[in-house]
Amino acid sequence: MYFYIKHFNMLLKSTLNRIVEAQRINLNQKDIGLMREALKKYPGLSSHALIVSGVRRCGKSTLLFQLLHSKYKNALYLNFEDPRLYEFDKNDFLRLDSIISESNSKILFFDEIQIITEWERYIRQKLDEGFNVVVTGSNATLLSRELGTRLTGRHITKELFPFSYREFCSYKKLRFSAKSLSGYLVTGGFPEYVKRNEDDILSSLLEDILIRDITVRYGVRDVKTLQRLALYLISNIGNLITGNKLKTLFEVGATSTIMEYLSHFEYSYLFHFVPKFSYSLRKQMVNPRKVYAIDTGMVNVNSASFTEDSGRKFENLIFLHLRRKYKDIYYFSEKGECDFISYGRKEIPEIIQVCYNLNQDNLDRELNGIFEALTFFNLKTGTLVTFNQKDRFQRNGMTVHVVPGYDYLVS
Repeated sequence: MYFYIKHFNMLLKSTLNRIVEAQRINLNQKDIGLMREALKKYPGLSSHALIVSGVRRCGKSTLLFQLLHSKYKNALYLNFEDPRLYEFDKNDFLRLDSIISESNSKILFFDEIQIITEWERYIRQKLDEGFNVVVTGSNATLLSRELGTRLTGRHITKELFPFSYREFCSYKKLRFSAKSLSGYLVTGGFPEYVKRNEDDILSSLLEDILIRDITVRYGVRDVKTLQRLALYLISNIGNLITGNKLKTLFEVGATSTIMEYLSHFEYSYLFHFVPKFSYSLRKQMVNPRKVYAIDTGMVNVNSASFTEDSGRKFENLIFLHLRRKYKDIYYFSEKGECDFISYGRKEIPEIIQVCYNLNQDNLDRELNGIFEALTFFNLKTGTLVTFNQKDRFQRNGMTVHVVPGYDYLVS
């Protein structure tokens, strides 16, 4: 007679306690780093969970430490990406409850908790028990579908990005100028790379995102095609793409597979895909989209392109600045083209054209595109961002202000 013994992957309470204590000691030894601008915009903790999402290694853990250091010194902190917690599952939340009870803290900071099954149910439970909760995660689904119904109406969501140009200059102690802008265009804003300037940091980061945040998370089987597609996109920022063309290029069986991969890229914050402006949602969906990467430093390190292509990278940089402010961003394309139509809470969009170097050969094209967009939206002023030029153009009662990027990025 044979008996089947089921193995439970559970952590001892004593083990979990040691991990919490070890993480607390490690956190207290950390450098506080550059105080992030995002901290000024975060609300005080309340009966709602504060959920902060952003690309891997953009500084979310440091942000939690800064919150701990400045406001919530007695909070209980736990990073679920700790290798010692790989076997943590939903049953271990009971042991965590016991540790929380013994800590006498009513403030909980959970880093990368989304890797644990039914984490939303646990967060809701802690909110109902009167705890203040902050959650971070490297996936945009934290802001949408993964929250399901369990946290509906009980969460405030914020996004964190790599260093902005202003933060880059602050960290490097540089003035806002063409020289510092050129450095930012090359280096980008990932804090560790800004600090150490070792290319392996950004090549390893790309691989981590592709494997840990996408392949493992979504069960992608054709890893090679996923990697090839990511390399193609990072080498073609600012260009138009469609699922059908990519399907043919990579010889994938179905367009839906390509669209799934693009969705995974977007949810991991690796790439953003900007639709053409149209009042018709169907037209937005069927028209080509422009692709932009999360960081120009990552593009420089990982791109397979043999050309410098400063214009595309500069356009990507301006997109990232806009993405920090707006979620609804489009490109405009009728007779001419305008790079960005950005909507905030107001219905009046910001009209932005980007040109690295304005000259006699491209002047008419750039101006015609932005003036056409201004006419379409019945607006009087727009902005043409260049690397290092300043000017002003008027036409039919409309004005386009030409501003250097180092001024625009800090305005």
